[in-house]
Amino acid sequence: MTVAILVAIALTAATAQQPASGALLVLSKGAQTLSIVDPSTLKVVGSAPSGPDPHEVIASADGRFAYIANYNGGGNIITVIDLTQMKALAPIDLGPLRAPHGLDFAGGKLWFTAEGARAVGSYDPSTQKVDWTFATEQSGTHMLVVSRDLSRIVTSNIAAATATFIERPASAGRGGRRGTPADWTMTTVPVGRGAEGFDVSPDGREVWMANAQDGTISVIDVATKKVTATLQANVSGANRLKFTPDGKLALVSTLRGEDLTIIDAATRREVKRLKTGRAAGIQMQPDGSRAYVACTPANYVAVIDLKSLEMTGRIDAGPQPDGMAWVAKR
Repeated sequence: MTVAILVAIALTAATAQQPASGALLVLSKGAQTLSIVDPSTLKVVGSAPSGPDPHEVIASADGRFAYIANYNGGGNIITVIDLTQMKALAPIDLGPLRAPHGLDFAGGKLWFTAEGARAVGSYDPSTQKVDWTFATEQSGTHMLVVSRDLSRIVTSNIAAATATFIERPASAGRGGRRGTPADWTMTTVPVGRGAEGFDVSPDGREVWMANAQDGTISVIDVATKKVTATLQANVSGANRLKFTPDGKLALVSTLRGEDLTIIDAATRREVKRLKTGRAAGIQMQPDGSRAYVACTPANYVAVIDLKSLEMTGRIDAGPQPDGMAWVAKR
């Protein structure tokens, strides 16, 4: 039985059992592979080479392709995986846009940070070209989230201890145009030291930025682009922060401790510290039933039941798992 058939079976099984049909993608830094995991069995059903030093991964909206940021000490490629055949295609050459890291997929485009160039950009799969770039002018532009209407990009800037809001003028959206970089506005918001992992609340009103060096979380009001609260969350070494799909909880991972911190988003108080092992990436299952936490040093992905807030399983997807993504059923 071919890998393509196995992948199709995995996605079909997920559809039969879960409202949010699809599968989990997991990067292994140690094996330099991308694995696809059947969420019904928690088993790997296919894998492909990831390229050097894989950090983050995102799937296209149609579920056909995965894109992998090859950080690689300042390299300049993004690996493309055909998820039907589970094979690597020709990588995307970013030219001077070095050290790609954060990824998002919106409006049919791949969006990425280029930490070495202090910039963000977008790649059009239909033309196979980088078609837009914007300089943040901030050191350590690492992660990004793009709004679904393409009107706003938010980045975390680790060394600068800032968040960047890049916003499109209303006129640039007409006829599908995004405008030139000069048309967009940029607002830089000071946050805590080591700002890296962050998320935008599902209602779009707040950005929560985890500050690894301070152990705090900066809460930013999206409308005013100002910090409205600094939570003393004791999350030193925070690597990622993700909201649950219903927006009720925020999960924070850290590579400096064994606990996953779970915070009530409404009260902004800690609900629980769950011992998972030192962890990096977090991926939510779209139906809100599970979270997946990449415990990089321990070589497994922890499966978290979001109702009981307990760890219910482990996934072996290769040594040093890190970036993860959800791929929709094709």
